[in-house]
Amino acid sequence: MKRFKLKFLIGAAVISLSAAGCSDILEEEPRSLYTPDYFQTERGVYGGLTSMYAHLRYIYGDAYFYNTTLTGTDEVTYGRDADENFLVMDLSGRGIINPTNSRADRLWTNAFPNINTASGVIENATAVGTISPALIAEARFFRAFDYFLLVQTFGGVPLDLGAGELKFNRNPVRTSVRNTVPEVYTKAIFPDLLKAVEDLPTTSRVTGSVTKTVARLYLAKAYLTYAWWLENPNNIPTYPEAPRTDPDGHNAQWYFQQAYDIATSAIDNPGGYGLQPTYYDVNLAQNDRNKEILLYADHTETSELYNGGSLTFGSGGAPDNFASWMMTWNYTLIRSYNPANNVGFASVDREAAQALGRPWTRMAPTINAIKNTFADKVNDSRYDGTFTTVYRGNWTKQPANSTIAVALNANNLEVRPGDAILTFLNEDPATPIAYPAGAGRSNIGAGEVPGRADYVIAPSGISRIVYPGLWKIGPYRTDNGTGLGQPNAGSTRPFNIAKFSELYFIAAEAAVKGAIPLPGKSARDLINVIRARAGKWRWDNNGNAAKVEDNSAAMIAATPATIDINYILAERSREYYGEGYRWYDLVRTQKWNELASTYQIAGTAFGDHTPATVTRTIEPHHYLRPIPQAQIDRLDISAAEKATYQNPKYN
Repeated sequence: MKRFKLKFLIGAAVISLSAAGCSDILEEEPRSLYTPDYFQTERGVYGGLTSMYAHLRYIYGDAYFYNTTLTGTDEVTYGRDADENFLVMDLSGRGIINPTNSRADRLWTNAFPNINTASGVIENATAVGTISPALIAEARFFRAFDYFLLVQTFGGVPLDLGAGELKFNRNPVRTSVRNTVPEVYTKAIFPDLLKAVEDLPTTSRVTGSVTKTVARLYLAKAYLTYAWWLENPNNIPTYPEAPRTDPDGHNAQWYFQQAYDIATSAIDNPGGYGLQPTYYDVNLAQNDRNKEILLYADHTETSELYNGGSLTFGSGGAPDNFASWMMTWNYTLIRSYNPANNVGFASVDREAAQALGRPWTRMAPTINAIKNTFADKVNDSRYDGTFTTVYRGNWTKQPANSTIAVALNANNLEVRPGDAILTFLNEDPATPIAYPAGAGRSNIGAGEVPGRADYVIAPSGISRIVYPGLWKIGPYRTDNGTGLGQPNAGSTRPFNIAKFSELYFIAAEAAVKGAIPLPGKSARDLINVIRARAGKWRWDNNGNAAKVEDNSAAMIAATPATIDINYILAERSREYYGEGYRWYDLVRTQKWNELASTYQIAGTAFGDHTPATVTRTIEPHHYLRPIPQAQIDRLDISAAEKATYQNPKYN
């Protein structure tokens, strides 16, 4: 047996959860070690459960793990200021992914301690006498949740953490054995989620806690993912090596049907969940924690303790929510001019506002995503509800510029606070934009169009240094007052992990793969529920104006009569762009090479708007991430055994 050392230090993880009719906050006592005796107390069970919600912040919202879920896909490439962590993930010749630079380590190092905590609660909570099966089911959910993430990312992983399979372990060990993919699914993920569906309540015990609907979504998604793994359409290798057969004797088609049945059951029995009326409302910061959000890593602006990080200056590390910085370019370099002296100044200042935030320029959208994935920017509201494409003047919130009432911008035309300073156009204009050589008057290489006061950049001119920002996960604070707020802090918004809308996609994907659909719930029917909602507007986000418009009929009419997996994946990208789904979607369906092997983007210099076609080298072994080198180093086994423990071609 090869066991490996794990550090079970859950420590000072805490989370605030609003409660209905009981305490407002679940508080965890900071501890360096959890013991069976502790979990046999009511305080211990609640402390363990609270830490399970808190551990989400060490994975979701962490920018380095976020990078591994997006960079290298058809959605995202690296930005101008990317370092090795980001460059290697692009697989475009800027480095090789290895066990040291792959930031999937964020998942590995945070999932296993939480799994052990969950096992401690599951084993010991019944001894308390006052702990309901529903509370134990929360622990089962999180153990399955982490194992599901791990098996998708690394392949087979250990079920025995030192005390036996799925047993609570108190003592670190330095040997390990990896279970196979089928074992992880059939021994851990499926049983825990089935029990969670059975025992969890229909409605949350506190705001944000898991329910039957949340468990059903993950059970359906696990069935779907395992069905693809069994089918293995493109012969992608697995590790540890295992036959593509199910220990329970079912085939891929059986699991596709189960995925469909569970997902549609959740749609029909939503509990307190449901779709928002418009796509804009799903991601609007003022509407966070809405009924469409099933699971999130929570944060707050009211307390640094419960937020998990500084409210004034983010550390650039977990548990801060700093993922949104990565696809935020340095818009503060845009220059408008003071008409009193013609001196340039920053007309769009760094602000803790959803459209802006702290710029790091580590990741950038591909031109392909902007032009092709979001081809319909007129009927479909999702482009407008995903990106910041208009940067508006806010200079009077900066005391040094507060007396400048009017500024001169493109074509030497006047602009005022709130006006558009820079616009990323929806389409390439018939007459090409005249861009400057270099940074130009805008200071960021933007062009001008006669008669327009805003600088402009066309979709085909998007570069690694200037590109539309990711509005949907941008920061929001209620304590900005009349100023710029605290834009250097991590976002105090929750990072969304799971949405009710995904049930429609899971069921539709399963139906495309042969699941027998219910009447009125074909793949096309299900996708059209999502597309119809996408056609409904109540606000033009980038136009900053009310827009009550229903294009749902046009959206439905444009849906192909027969949809395939590529169409499902395109719809998933339109719905969940930049949220951390994409690498897992492409790996599950084995479409990564087909859809992401080339992309277009312009270069790293201001004024470079010439798109280059970049080729990626995506090899079969890349469908699994390497086991972190720090974990390999902890193993007290021979070099040959360490090499065997690592995923192939990462030694």
